[in-house]
Amino acid sequence: MKNQNSIRLLLATVGFALCTIVLSVSFLIAQEKESRMLRHVVLFKFKDTSSKEDVQKVVDAFRSLKSSIPQVADFEYGTDNSPEGLANGFTHCFFITFKSEADRDVYLPHPKHKEFVEVLKPHLDKVQVIDYWASR
Repeated sequence: MKNQNSIRLLLATVGFALCTIVLSVSFLIAQEKESRMLRHVVLFKFKDTSSKEDVQKVVDAFRSLKSSIPQVADFEYGTDNSPEGLANGFTHCFFITFKSEADRDVYLPHPKHKEFVEVLKPHLDKVQVIDYWASR
């Protein structure tokens, strides 16, 4: 009888430990999903005929999307300054962050995004877009 009680106690302890581990892992997975961000990277090569003022209009129009479309969680941009010479003519990089694919799905057909594309079109030579879930 004492042996059976010891076994029951051991099983209860192991069961409790397993439940604690499962809950901890579930919490960590949920926390990781909440902290993940969807990155939308856009590279532009402008036409040689576009002036600096034309390019700046495109940049300003792109920057305005952060305040116009609530689904944009963050926005960064910059111009190439790599000494490697591997940019293939792409000069501008835009980095848009979304919290979900659903947010990106609202952004892409959004009227403000479409307005931006119309400002961009006359000056765009090439574009490269990559979306990815950020991992650490």
